[in-house]
Amino acid sequence: MSTGNYPPAGQPESTGDYAETNLPAETSARPGTAAGAQGSAPGPQAQDSRPLPDSTPATTTRPATDRPAADQPRVTRAGVVWAAVVASLVLLILLIIFILQNQEQVAVRYFALEGFVPLGMALFIASVSGGVLVAMAGGARILQLRRNAHRARAAQRR
Repeated sequence: MSTGNYPPAGQPESTGDYAETNLPAETSARPGTAAGAQGSAPGPQAQDSRPLPDSTPATTTRPATDRPAADQPRVTRAGVVWAAVVASLVLLILLIIFILQNQEQVAVRYFALEGFVPLGMALFIASVSGGVLVAMAGGARILQLRRNAHRARAAQRR
């Protein structure tokens, strides 16, 4: 779990530029900073002629690719639905290919029932049945949480 510097709960994050606070001691004499601006021209080396590490920036700034919020396209419900439909169609095509490639007949026994079905269909039926069971368990939990939230709101109004 991360232990970064986060604002307290309910407080917005600051959007300003942040200066690095834990830089190594040898990077404090950089050209352009207060310690390194003693008449030296900005260059790739510090005043004591040791090369600066390339991986340690003096300050962190926003990337040049950040655009104002007005220029960014908004995510709409229609766009999300379209992406979900495309993803579903791709999965459906892959599923059809899987079923067509697994046409060998297998014996399936369930309690007293017995029959022969293609292997692809047997696996498909098993996965759909598992999905239905998970959806039922999740739906029951959602209903339980909604009921508890409704009771808490009702008790809070009193």
